Amino acid sequence: MAKGTGNVLAQNKKASHDYFIEDTYEAGMVLTGTEIKAVRAARVQLKESYVQIKGGEAWVQNMHISHFEQGNRFNHEPLRPRKLLLHRKQINDLIGKVKRDGYTLVPLKIYIKDGYAKLLIGLGKGKKDYDKRNDLKKKEAKRDVERAFKERQQ
Repeated sequence: MAKGTGNVLAQNKKASHDYFIEDTYEAGMVLTGTEIKAVRAARVQLKESYVQIKGGEAWVQNMHISHFEQGNRFNHEPLRPRKLLLHRKQINDLIGKVKRDGYTLVPLKIYIKDGYAKLLIGLGKGKKDYDKRNDLKKKEAKRDVERAFKERQQ
């Protein structure tokens, strides 16, 4: 199965609006029992989350996984930092790339692949306001062309 495919549970649509995504990495996640059950129920948000490398390990911060309804008093904390599983070579590669100007690690989507929860991480460079406006103009122009083509077909 290709990277980024599987049963997609949550996507960070704002990431492609705010960043030029140059490279992607697939990472496993260390989750507790109630967390994986909540993830399988698609009760996860990637909106304000980001990836940070501390002590030679990758951690995802601010990823919100809601409480599992059937969980007991040992239910997880929704916003706790979660460790990502990457190869040492990948982590070293990411450390080198993030140290360059303007690059950051952004979670793009979370999905289930072969029974395991995976997180697709993007290496992104921040967009300026004029880049965002240009993207919106292109998107709107494409939508207008498709609308005109559809009307012409009928």
